[in-house]
Amino acid sequence: MGIINASRRGGDAGFGWARLRDQIARMTRRDDAEDLLHDAWVGIADRKVQANNPAALLARAAANGGIDAYRRERRMDLAFVPDAATGSVADHRPLQDEVLIARHRLERLRIGVAQLSPRTRQIFLMHRLDARKYREIAQELGISQSAVEKHIARAMAHLTDWMENW
Repeated sequence: MGIINASRRGGDAGFGWARLRDQIARMTRRDDAEDLLHDAWVGIADRKVQANNPAALLARAAANGGIDAYRRERRMDLAFVPDAATGSVADHRPLQDEVLIARHRLERLRIGVAQLSPRTRQIFLMHRLDARKYREIAQELGISQSAVEKHIARAMAHLTDWMENW
């Protein structure tokens, strides 16, 4: 029996609006149980959903709406605009565990760079640390730009595998 047909039967369907509203209020602990129930009713009726237990479907849809509303409200509470006093008190340093993880990752990267061949390591560091362009590196080392590209690609492939397989 569909939710639409159940509404036409009224009391015979075994679920009254007031009983469902009270159930939703208990389930969600919210004051807007009537609105949640109405929104769920409209959503189900618009989609012409067929259900074996329309009251349970309606109650679950309304409860899910309450959960969604709670999450939206929590997100909006967290997105506050700090005033001047709050900004001066806030600590913008990373958390201790984030610092520790970053140190471990950096040490892992250092080991990976040390595993590169001397020429590839030199070219990679010239490009990444000194921010030099491929053609500048090629001219300084007396090799082709294509060779520089291949060294950089080799270094990146090695370091990507090295860091991902950690």
